[in-house]
Amino acid sequence: MDLRGIVDEAHDAAVRLVGTGRQAQSIPLLGEVPLDRLGVALATVDGEVIGAGDCREPFSVQSLSKVFSLALVLAHEGESLWKRVRRQPSSLRYDALVQLDVDHGVPRNPFVNAGALVVVDRLMAAHATESAAAVLELLRTESGNPAIRIDERLAASERGASHRNAAAALLMASHGRLEHEVAELLDRYIDQCAIAASCVDVAQAGLFLARGGLLGSGRVLLSEREVRRLNAVVLTCGTYEAAGDVACQVGAPVKSGIGGGVMAVFPGHGTLCAWSPGLDEAGNSVAGMAVLEEVADATGWSVF
Repeated sequence: MDLRGIVDEAHDAAVRLVGTGRQAQSIPLLGEVPLDRLGVALATVDGEVIGAGDCREPFSVQSLSKVFSLALVLAHEGESLWKRVRRQPSSLRYDALVQLDVDHGVPRNPFVNAGALVVVDRLMAAHATESAAAVLELLRTESGNPAIRIDERLAASERGASHRNAAAALLMASHGRLEHEVAELLDRYIDQCAIAASCVDVAQAGLFLARGGLLGSGRVLLSEREVRRLNAVVLTCGTYEAAGDVACQVGAPVKSGIGGGVMAVFPGHGTLCAWSPGLDEAGNSVAGMAVLEEVADATGWSVF
């Protein structure tokens, strides 16, 4: 299969969508990212890495980081996590509060913001509160790029606009669902989301999801059963209220972030990351999603 040709064609087909949508408005600094960016990177389980466009330009990973923090928590405490956060899709926005209160402070899934905060709370317990550092180390090690860092300017911008996340954390704390202080939890969550990495970095770092839980070193991070369940949650919940449409269009687990990044996992084959800052109404990259659909169609790597 000509993977280089497939990646190049997917990039070229999606270029026409670059500039459509709008940058994330919830974090002021993200609203300043130029709309004219499109990067694509495919990393295969055979060790091939193919990039196109702005594939090496770092961007704010935002909610893409949630996949990596979730993997670390599952590796540490396994199935007990699901007593604290459910695995149900949500038809509401990723920062919605109404359902959280109805559900007595138990988030619908680990990818809505409230659920991600619960995951960070557990990761803080496992890593002496240094949860963001643990996620950063996983990304650096698996991508082979020690230069991946937390964008402190972006983190500061997010701290000044994190009111809904604070509300979610306080609501969960009122139900007794958190172990750590809300202020410290928010700091660690924001640091994690403010990690800056490129499409090449993210695609390579996520390969353990396509390799049945094996890290690049050969060490087992997650069992095959655990990684199947993680990928199932990514498939059903990773793109929020758009998850059903994305499952039909891409046919694989996809996680998105409001920084414009999207990552698809093709089990047994590889991981694909695309980045373009213009978002649709659900907060998913318009051009990035088009890339994922093009590659999935051309390779036939659908999980269905």
